[in-house]
Amino acid sequence: MNWTAADVPDQSGRTIVITGANSGIGLEATRELARNGATVIMACRSVDRGEAAARDVREDVPDADLRVEACDLASLDSIRAFADRLGDEPIDGLVNNAGVMAIPRSETDDGFEMQFGVNHLGHFALTGLVLENLLGDDGDRESRIVTVSSRMHERGEIDFDDLHGERSYDGWNAYAQSKLANVLFAYELERRLRAADVNALSVAVHPGYASTNLQFRGPEQRGQRVRKAIMTVMNAVLAQSTEQGALPTLYAASAPDVEGGAYYGPGGVLNMRGAPERQLSSDRSHDRESARRLWRVSRDLTGVEYDLPKPTIDEATV
Repeated sequence: MNWTAADVPDQSGRTIVITGANSGIGLEATRELARNGATVIMACRSVDRGEAAARDVREDVPDADLRVEACDLASLDSIRAFADRLGDEPIDGLVNNAGVMAIPRSETDDGFEMQFGVNHLGHFALTGLVLENLLGDDGDRESRIVTVSSRMHERGEIDFDDLHGERSYDGWNAYAQSKLANVLFAYELERRLRAADVNALSVAVHPGYASTNLQFRGPEQRGQRVRKAIMTVMNAVLAQSTEQGALPTLYAASAPDVEGGAYYGPGGVLNMRGAPERQLSSDRSHDRESARRLWRVSRDLTGVEYDLPKPTIDEATV
């Protein structure tokens, strides 16, 4: 398969929410979905940066139908306010894209370790709060929830005894844990959607090694100028473009042959670059007991309930 952005099908009539839409993969996904007729709600921590990104998209796509909304994944109050502003507006897709990577330990407004809080808990809460918007009453309208993970999930472990790194913290281990949580969540959500027999899919994706601003946040926050310089060189020499890195997300959000409970990423060298394809995620990502436990913990921490049944053993095939 040599799928590119030129293969994105017509998105006219679809409304898609993308978190972190003001930069990187979120911005490129916004650009291409809008180019193909989608209404994109750009859910951004900074409205000013979101509006600047929207202007950038409109330079390429003058008739782009974009709406910038404040949504800070590090604040449950902000997430709830965003969902409240949506009201009962139908949406056809949610791309859980925003994230932070390998930063010094800090906490969200609600006291969660920042990477686990933003990358996983924030998206768990957001998805649950807009689930009715996604499912709606139209049985003919398929909705999709795309959760952006990373190949780093392969080294991740969920430390249920120290989820927030209060006893021991390593920035990369915390990132890997949050990215494993993304895949566990995407699969468990698919199982519950299937048990509810609704017309919706949940999938996970990873971008490979794409050149974005994400790699620089940790070194910048630590004042590591040498590390930042090394990352700059690595991005220039080894990374694929942001546009290429966005392809798995675009594919999962739009391609007609996408399957629920699947994991998509670039199919080139070491699965770090190239056209999107279906791939295998880590053994840990298929641990159903860990997925169910993570779901319960996430519900308790965020206070967000999903109106979905738990899957039976026969249905838990993802």
